[in-house]
Amino acid sequence: MKKRMSIAFAVVLLLLTIGLFGAGQYFYGVAINSTSGAVDLHGGGESETAIAASASKEQQKKEEVIRQWTKQQEFEKVELTTKDDLTLKALYIENKEPSSKTVILAHGYKGNKEQMPGITKFYYEQGFNVLKPDARGHGESEGHYIGYGWHDRLDYQQWIDLLIKEKNAQSIYLHGFSMGAATVLMTSGEDLPDEVKGVIADSGYTSVKEELSHQMKYLYNLPSFPVLNVTSMITNVRAGYSFEEASAIKQVEQSELPIFFIHGAKDDLVPTEMVNRLYEATPGMKELWIVPDAKHTEGYTVAEKEYQKRLIQFIDKASNKEG
Repeated sequence: MKKRMSIAFAVVLLLLTIGLFGAGQYFYGVAINSTSGAVDLHGGGESETAIAASASKEQQKKEEVIRQWTKQQEFEKVELTTKDDLTLKALYIENKEPSSKTVILAHGYKGNKEQMPGITKFYYEQGFNVLKPDARGHGESEGHYIGYGWHDRLDYQQWIDLLIKEKNAQSIYLHGFSMGAATVLMTSGEDLPDEVKGVIADSGYTSVKEELSHQMKYLYNLPSFPVLNVTSMITNVRAGYSFEEASAIKQVEQSELPIFFIHGAKDDLVPTEMVNRLYEATPGMKELWIVPDAKHTEGYTVAEKEYQKRLIQFIDKASNKEG
């Protein structure tokens, strides 16, 4: 009898283990595998389709002006090889007025370098050169997995070095949306050259673990344990990082850069409470703007003029920080 009970228990345990592993593999395919289209977690970064769907006639006219401006620009295609031998692609636009100011724009989850046209135009009109990379596993860049900003932070160090060495950039700002915001926050905690002057993070999350836990609840109404733990182990084996270590909040704790946090008051995809904790964890110069009535990455759309004004003010403060 005891032997039968032991065998039955072992069979049940084996089936549970197989089931958990299968669930972990499924969630890896959904959330981490860059070739999967099963679920589109919100990427952020001025989705033209989303804007057009609800835009007023006035807004549609603005978007058409931006589209025409974008078509008229001559974007240079640049690339680099990462330390793990991936080729990453980016678009670069040099300002017609000679400038040593450059902004790197970081797109969101399953986004690409073609996005963020409005903010691209704005920065250009402020005298900036603009670099827009495809994150690894996105767009034309190589890579089979999504790093949620963690490995991307090392790629951004290389983009920064490229701008300094090849484009004579002397004043660099990092501006990201959603996953791109987490990317620039994670980058901020690294040992960066003095040319990097500040970070703007729009709708960033505290950590990959907390964000995916929220997404499991939000999309599937499921608890994160134990499936997320198994998925993290699979990700560590297949992509080389764990959800636990991929933490923006731990990185900003080490950052010495000025950081401007922007978040929608009605963001339910990256909960607004996350930005409050990120802000509190930042030791240096920092600003926080909770945009009323804005959902995920909608700040620039719903409060464009105020967004632009606050950006200019932050950049002025950050550029004069050493003065």
